[in-house]
Amino acid sequence: MSTYAKDVNREKTRKLRELLEELPPSCQDFIRSIEPRTSILTRLNYCYDLRIFFTFLTEKIPEFRQKSMDSIQTSDLDKLDINHMELYLEYLTLYSRNDRDLENDASGKSRKLASLRSYFKYLYQLEWIERDVASLANFPKIRQKPILYLEPDEVAKLLDLVESGESMTETQRRYHRKTRTRDLALLTTLLGTGMRVSECIGLDLGDVDFNVNGLRITRKGGDQQIVYFGHEVEQALKDYLVERNAITPLPGHENALFLSSQKKRINVRSVENLVKKYASVAAPLKKITPHKLRSTFGTALYQETNDIYLVAQVLGHKDVNTTKKHYAATDDESLRRAAQVIKLRDDGE
Repeated sequence: MSTYAKDVNREKTRKLRELLEELPPSCQDFIRSIEPRTSILTRLNYCYDLRIFFTFLTEKIPEFRQKSMDSIQTSDLDKLDINHMELYLEYLTLYSRNDRDLENDASGKSRKLASLRSYFKYLYQLEWIERDVASLANFPKIRQKPILYLEPDEVAKLLDLVESGESMTETQRRYHRKTRTRDLALLTTLLGTGMRVSECIGLDLGDVDFNVNGLRITRKGGDQQIVYFGHEVEQALKDYLVERNAITPLPGHENALFLSSQKKRINVRSVENLVKKYASVAAPLKKITPHKLRSTFGTALYQETNDIYLVAQVLGHKDVNTTKKHYAATDDESLRRAAQVIKLRDDGE
């Protein structure tokens, strides 16, 4: 695991411990039980989801209003029934935290209910609760959204825009002249490999190998994998490295491949902003994020190879069903071709 990935995991571990201090003691037992088979990010997300549930109880359910989250015992949870679960799902539609309104669609509700089900199942199996009421709640129906990605001409337009700085104000152009080579290398790498933005910003100089045209990345679970790139990514990276090697980064950021204008490792928010800046001109009707660049790569690779297992391997999906769900949807062109395949009568009859 890279130094950057280790630093990220340390920070997540500290945050996890802070969250567990807020939650009931049984949550600490639950999180320990899943540690051997989950990543730190997964456990952190479980804690965030459980905190929302216990906040709901202490704010909205009369029997819990006099309690703090960390004082709730497993015996208290036996007071809950299916009605409370349904109220919780309704609460997730719109709630407030730190003076901010937060919303969940069906997908967000389903994930939070899945976390709650896992927690209640754990308590029930240990006989710490008498009933597993969370298992009685139905998952919201999720409507499958079409994949949002850039068409080939939009990809070309986006990269041309990065190179030219067209349609920018004079102030933007001055900044663009300083970041053009970096931005082109970064976006070309995302579009040419399908890696996640977190994997891209975590790249170190030593992770680039032009002998095999490969990048060593750290996946979400901490596993390392080599992803390979083509000529366009190779050229963009080589051009950027000429500039990168002339920069003296701030202490602690010496190994980072992609640097911000502050000479620090670039962060996710900065990449999101630069993708938005260019994509809003190249594809103004589409809300393109770094993840949509990953979708663009995955869609193009599947359409070119029709090999869902290859797509899953390249994208780092551990379960091919995840890949099938997102990339094996039939496109309109295929549907139109299908309409011409079936012949009801021979020609001439």
